[in-house]
Amino acid sequence: MQFMVSLDLSVVNVGLPRIAAGLGFGAAGLTWVIHAYALTFGGLLLLGGKAADRFGRARVLLLGLGLFGLASLLGGFAQSPGQLVAARAAQGVGAAALAPAALALLTSTFPKGRARVKAFGVWSAMNAAGGALGVLLGGVLTEYASWRWVMFVSVPMVAVALVMARRGVTADPPAGPAGRPDVLGAVLATAGMTLLVFGVVRTDAHGWGSPVTLTTLAAALALLAAFLHVERTTTREPLVRLGLFGNRWVAGANAFNLLVGAAMTSSLYFMSLYLQRVLGDGPALTGVEFLPFALGVVVGSVLAVKLGHRFAPRTLLVTGALLTAAGFAWFGLISPDGSYVVDVLGPSIVAAVGFGLCLGPVVATATTGVAPGEAGTASGLLNSSRQLGATLGLAVLGTAAARRTGTATTAEALNDGYALGLTLGAALLASAAVVALTALPRRAPRR
Repeated sequence: MQFMVSLDLSVVNVGLPRIAAGLGFGAAGLTWVIHAYALTFGGLLLLGGKAADRFGRARVLLLGLGLFGLASLLGGFAQSPGQLVAARAAQGVGAAALAPAALALLTSTFPKGRARVKAFGVWSAMNAAGGALGVLLGGVLTEYASWRWVMFVSVPMVAVALVMARRGVTADPPAGPAGRPDVLGAVLATAGMTLLVFGVVRTDAHGWGSPVTLTTLAAALALLAAFLHVERTTTREPLVRLGLFGNRWVAGANAFNLLVGAAMTSSLYFMSLYLQRVLGDGPALTGVEFLPFALGVVVGSVLAVKLGHRFAPRTLLVTGALLTAAGFAWFGLISPDGSYVVDVLGPSIVAAVGFGLCLGPVVATATTGVAPGEAGTASGLLNSSRQLGATLGLAVLGTAAARRTGTATTAEALNDGYALGLTLGAALLASAAVVALTALPRRAPRR
């Protein structure tokens, strides 16, 4: 299932230019093909994790799979930008149900020791493998079939995953208390984040100091403040028990994940556009050119398994974040008359290995010391921080890049914007390394 979710993200990124041309998206509107998925996914992950704890992880997992497959099918038949964005939002709802349920099952099945390190290493390797196949399939399908197949490709995978899940995942009793999930909190969180990102994205038309932007951002902050108030005072089972952040492993891992998600999503977005719009490579070739990055993540994930028995998770997270930051800083040196071998291949390998070192350890870290009844919530929280980071990162860095580019459409102007976005992504990753070094304890707590 993680393979499928990862593939769906990367397969859409490569097809973005053809999607824009096929349905008539504008430059700012195109980012909502990503935002719609990330916002519903990130905003509802806490509810999905709580529902998995409350109603049973196997049941919620199957429900999320079914919705994900239906939304993928409808997205492939979209006839307007609004229809595709709505389908992507529905995909995010399905993913918000299945992702924390699957990760909670993994956490409870492998609670500690070498088996846990290996299990999360396999999970992160499958995450990277999905990205590797996604960029390749996305490029080939977009160029030789149609961009619609970047949506259709998930449908048969969902069918296979449903069969495997029904046969291999046994029904489980609810792990958490029998309270009702906090739906109001989920609505407030999603609405607040949607307004926040919308306000940032629209700064291309309305400046940061304009009444429209200030009003939008103020409303977003008010909704998020209301979400925190509801979590403290609700008589239902809170979406996330705020005391969970007293666990330094949970708080530190989610802060790290937020920054890494912001940097990775925006940087890969810029690289896809650089290869196609500046270097002039087609979608299929772009997919092939992304393979070294995705395969490098697999290598980094394997290294994390090998080194996980010798080094503390904090060490791997700091090392991985710094390596990835170095790779994207190297990416920031791109030039309009550059080439794939000189400007892309080297930094791809450095950044990919570093990112792979982070994937397994951050998941294991975010569920360290968490009670079994909150495993789904902790898993949902981790996925939520990554997706919300991805959404905000793409909004802020995309806006910065667009401002640097201005209204020009020359290769030089586009290159300047993409280079700025990649450099800012490197700065976010360096900040993530600082967070891991200062916020995470040296050793895991005894069980």
